Amino acid sequence: MKRTLTAAAVMATMAMVGCSQPAEKTAPDAAAAAEVATDAADVAPAAAAAPAARAAPAAPGAPVFAVIYPGGTPDGPATTAQSAEGPGGILSFKTDATPDQVIAFYRQRAEAAGLKSINTMNRDDARAYAAGDGADGTGKLLNVIATPVDGGPTDVMLSWSNGR
Repeated sequence: MKRTLTAAAVMATMAMVGCSQPAEKTAPDAAAAAEVATDAADVAPAAAAAPAARAAPAAPGAPVFAVIYPGGTPDGPATTAQSAEGPGGILSFKTDATPDQVIAFYRQRAEAAGLKSINTMNRDDARAYAAGDGADGTGKLLNVIATPVDGGPTDVMLSWSNGR
């Protein structure tokens, strides 16, 4: 099940990056960056149960929307790559938060960074969310899959593209 969800996230990321159209680079919105840097407790009502710690970047150079959920424990270092479409990466981690809290947290961060929702998925207790900057954007993309583990923490797969 995890491998299927991981493969789906990776394929969605590659498809969105491949479909991006070149666009003029613009400076990030300072207000959006400031809002993204808020404490996790201020992010969204569903995520209010998250620890009040700041979210750490998923990898060095990761965009502001690609962070480790506060209190999350990475399974290992992020896998990052650089392509003509820009830098990106994928990270797996565990958290005591519910899948709904995890998705609400990332939805808020994505929207604060100017990304638009592309897709959501609810299957049994698993949740997934994807956001991007659109066909006329620079290729920024976020994919999150949160799966509860029986008797354990929530398993999260986070993937992102920083765009051109």
